[in-house]
Amino acid sequence: MRKPGLELLLEHPAIWRGRSVARTATHSTGFSPLDDALPGQGWPLAGLTEILAPRHGAGELRLLIPLLRAFAHATPARWVAWVAPPFEPYAPALAEADVSPERQLVVRTTQPLWVLEQLLDSGACAAALAWLGRTPAAANDLRRLQWATQRQSTPAFLFRPACAAAQASPAELRIAFEPRVGGARLRLLKSRGGARMPFDVQWESGHGTS
Repeated sequence: MRKPGLELLLEHPAIWRGRSVARTATHSTGFSPLDDALPGQGWPLAGLTEILAPRHGAGELRLLIPLLRAFAHATPARWVAWVAPPFEPYAPALAEADVSPERQLVVRTTQPLWVLEQLLDSGACAAALAWLGRTPAAANDLRRLQWATQRQSTPAFLFRPACAAAQASPAELRIAFEPRVGGARLRLLKSRGGARMPFDVQWESGHGTS
């Protein structure tokens, strides 16, 4: 029989338990099928999430629009950092989706992982997004990011190419993204519990941010 102290230790979000569920604070993704598939019924609010898509601009950013909208209306106001985005964020589309453009911080850099870690440690961001090229990311760099999200209780999202699925990662959550007409097909490649079969989500009508 497990002792209570051991149970508390195993529930800590920094402890990896394979497919079993560890308790962690979450925020609804805004998509019921995705919430139902995730072990905590939403995005982890202190963890590193990877979204792997076949190409940039395939619609993968739409997964985060409901979360960005929630942060845009949170008090006190904090930045949402965009690190090395492949395209210039389109302010009118963000505004149409009710995501305040004035709360978005865009950082151009050739060292996105280092910049992302500094932003997370600053405590000034409600969330941070970063885009990586096809160069493999060092496991130690990703592990430092995972620790930084835990220290500051700030979610970080990495957009990576689909081929990165073959590379090991310490990220708490990894999602494969395939665009579909009017939505996307998703599969949890790594999570602390949750569904393993692919499932579909449909985009909100009227919000065209990719």
